[in-house]
Amino acid sequence: MNNNLIKKDYFKKIKLLQNCNKHYYDKAKPIFSDEEFDLLKKDIIDLENRYNFLSDKKSPTKSVGFKPSKNFQKVKHKVAMLSLGNAFNEKDVRNFEKKILNFLSLKNLDKIEYSAEPKIDGISASLIYVDGKFIRGLSRGDGKEGEDITQNLKTIKDIPTAIVVKNFPKEIDIRGEVFIENNDFKKINQKFANPRNAASGSLRQKNAVVTSKIPLKFIAYTYGYAKNMIIKNQSDFLENLKLWGFKTNPLNKKINNIKNLMLNHKNLEEKRKELAFDIDGVVYKINDFDLQKRLGFAANAPRWAIAHKFSANSSISEIQNIEIQLGRTGALTPVAKIKPVNIGGVMVSNATLHNEDEIIRKDIRIGDTVTVERAGDVIPHVISVNFNKRDKNSKKFVFPLKCPSCNSNTVKDFNETTKKQDAVRRCTSEGYECEKIAIEKIKHFVSKEAFNIDGLGKKIVENFWSLRLIKFPQDIFNLDYTRIKQLEGWGNLSATNLKFSIDQKTKISLERFIYSLGIRHIGQENAKLIAKHLKSLLNFLKLSDSKNIDKLSNIDGIGPTQIQSIKNFFLNKTNLNVLSELNKNLFITNIIAVNNDGLLKNKTFMLTGKLDTISRAEAKSLIEQNSGKIINNVNKKLDYLISGEKPTIKKVNTAKELGIKVISQQEWMKMLNKTS
Repeated sequence: MNNNLIKKDYFKKIKLLQNCNKHYYDKAKPIFSDEEFDLLKKDIIDLENRYNFLSDKKSPTKSVGFKPSKNFQKVKHKVAMLSLGNAFNEKDVRNFEKKILNFLSLKNLDKIEYSAEPKIDGISASLIYVDGKFIRGLSRGDGKEGEDITQNLKTIKDIPTAIVVKNFPKEIDIRGEVFIENNDFKKINQKFANPRNAASGSLRQKNAVVTSKIPLKFIAYTYGYAKNMIIKNQSDFLENLKLWGFKTNPLNKKINNIKNLMLNHKNLEEKRKELAFDIDGVVYKINDFDLQKRLGFAANAPRWAIAHKFSANSSISEIQNIEIQLGRTGALTPVAKIKPVNIGGVMVSNATLHNEDEIIRKDIRIGDTVTVERAGDVIPHVISVNFNKRDKNSKKFVFPLKCPSCNSNTVKDFNETTKKQDAVRRCTSEGYECEKIAIEKIKHFVSKEAFNIDGLGKKIVENFWSLRLIKFPQDIFNLDYTRIKQLEGWGNLSATNLKFSIDQKTKISLERFIYSLGIRHIGQENAKLIAKHLKSLLNFLKLSDSKNIDKLSNIDGIGPTQIQSIKNFFLNKTNLNVLSELNKNLFITNIIAVNNDGLLKNKTFMLTGKLDTISRAEAKSLIEQNSGKIINNVNKKLDYLISGEKPTIKKVNTAKELGIKVISQQEWMKMLNKTS
């Protein structure tokens, strides 16, 4: 079958799938049986896996059981609905506690009390109450902005529409999980892979009457914000939720040490199959609300909570081949092509082998029988080889010393910190000279966290690259839409929609722009730090002068590794040309300083020595919260050197020589109207 016939068959099935979804979600009148619907989806997915030139935004691989309704108004959360970090074993949990102790400057002997709450595998929802009345309900959305699904949430009997109790806050954002119990899921018409997808699809119905027919339930577990609430900790809050008329998880517990957390986790894992609803782990929260406030947030997750997932699903398979994949930073990742196997309800045919050292350490060979593990959304990976079943014809994998894409040399960088070579081997190409790296860089450029261009997915990027429609990021903003309209599966409407999506993204913040460039070691947080320091694109472009790059060492959180990566980026002429061309097509917004009226406004600080009752991390956080600035070097721009126990004498002496005020922790706390 030629490519045109394959595409024709593919898009025919996509159209049929759309029609099925329309009848099921919009009209509540299914035209296919469950088996027929599942087979259709499988056919589409199999085609996409077999032919990399196939892609469509309406594919089941791009959606989760339903089409998002355009009828839902988008509303900004007053307090972001962030996801949680994950722990997969006791070591992860202990590291979580260690970070908390370090941040709060507490000793190991100090008891930390946790609220341990089973993690229901459902859909998060935010319920806003004013004067005891339920006025609005939101989905999580992207964490910052959710969809108004009030009418659908009002159909759930577990959600009170009015609350009349004395201690109920004047205004509060109650958060919890919408889910379907397993027995109820078995009774409904299953067009969903699991109860979670069923709950998600039900909440997104345009007609709340349809939602009301689904046996949805709600369990409350936290709040986003509250006015006039005097509750001091999470466990008391959960008790109050019950008094207010909300259902909570009956398996919630207050636990005061890691050993008991592990025992509780083990007990829940053993009995999870007996429960009425799906749980995929246990959430640990610092019980004390004051400590939660002190800990705050890191990146996109709170420091005071973590989800301890249950043991990964695993299965036995056979390695049929090993291939090399290239990432946007040039990393060569070996991927095992395994005999397809079902792991936790998902058919798995690829498993990462991580790096060259991992293959050698585990002695993994082509033809081996292996155990493959998959935990939640984590990429499946090979955890062990069954040497008893090793075939004499099994073949050792020789890791390439040349890039399989551009034939450049591959190297392992020397890590100055560990004084060892990195485990990851990389292509030495620094720009867009390597085809595979270039494609991955463009995929990163259009990704959700960067430019977030709707309709320009990974497979379309690959297709446009092969057709030479896109070679560099700037080409995205100068596409040949006349040619695109003529491509198989496109047409006038699809091309017009793509143009509209791209035109909407010509304005972007500086931090997202820096992140979009895919500079090695410059993730979202580092991009934010650099943008905050530089404030404008003009200043960023000035980094082409290495003297200006060195000044980035003044940014707290930016070290030699990041600085060297930025130097390498600007040394590449292709990268400079990309920047120049993007500057012609884009409007990149400057960083506007926020909270300029804090107690430490226009003051710069540096820390030396160990602080007494507070960690350096928390101290830095307090300075920034109060409009102060942290710098890393003692120079004339420094206003105050905060000196703790056993300070660096050289820094103290240099500060005194420059006339910089050296203050104690107590003096600094007085500036914040606090006592240490």
